[in-house]
Amino acid sequence: MNNKNRKKRKPTPNTSWDPLARWYDGWMGQDGGRHHRQLAIPAILELADPRSGEHILDVGCGQGVLAPYIARIGAQYTGVDISPQLLHMARKRHGRRGRFLHGDARRLRQIPGLRAASFDAAAFLLSIQDMEPLAPVLASAAWALKPGGRLALLMTHPCFRVPRQSGWGWDDGRKLQFRRVDRYLTPLAVPLKPYPGQKKGVSRSFHRPLSLYISGLVACGMSVTAMCEIPAAIGNDASKRNIAQRRAREEIPLFLGLRADKLHPGQE
Repeated sequence: MNNKNRKKRKPTPNTSWDPLARWYDGWMGQDGGRHHRQLAIPAILELADPRSGEHILDVGCGQGVLAPYIARIGAQYTGVDISPQLLHMARKRHGRRGRFLHGDARRLRQIPGLRAASFDAAAFLLSIQDMEPLAPVLASAAWALKPGGRLALLMTHPCFRVPRQSGWGWDDGRKLQFRRVDRYLTPLAVPLKPYPGQKKGVSRSFHRPLSLYISGLVACGMSVTAMCEIPAAIGNDASKRNIAQRRAREEIPLFLGLRADKLHPGQE
């Protein structure tokens, strides 16, 4: 067959999560990991404020852990992810709670079944830091929202949790646990360490300063209306070191949540 007559195949979007899908699904389980159940999911529900009868979009839905929470409220759930493996697991676990669509978060308008200004709220549940570049991802989410629609972002706190550039330290003289941050203002694409039992497949985390999130939301016609910072306390041991560790984790947040509302025409 002549090369000119061959039908060109559409390039398949690359994703680093397919090789990790089985590990991730095992770690998350049916209802999410401990941090998801206790911290992340309650926070994203508070920020997105889904209501009965509304249409909710979950961007970077993974294996769909948010779907049953949205369905329980009586809202209509749509999850989008670029990983076919994770979507297969999402449909297997939560297919009765909503619909799951394959597509790129940067190009939601290209996904069959999605329409402009058709969602009351959209959520990024610990997924926004896996996406790059940021500007088209936020603009794409804004495209999907109705005027007045709510966009909720939950992420590891970019001011304190910079992959491979931050960590805990212990001051033995002061009996104090502290958080060290080596870099912050420079955006970074950081390959994370291989997960236990994985011979291949390494996810990539994109660090950005908080200002890039705020400016990015404003640039696509969103108004930031709420922010929350969520700590993760650990342990009940009465030793001085464990008391210091618990205090540090109560004071230095693990997660950052943002809510932004899409402005009505004429409000810009």
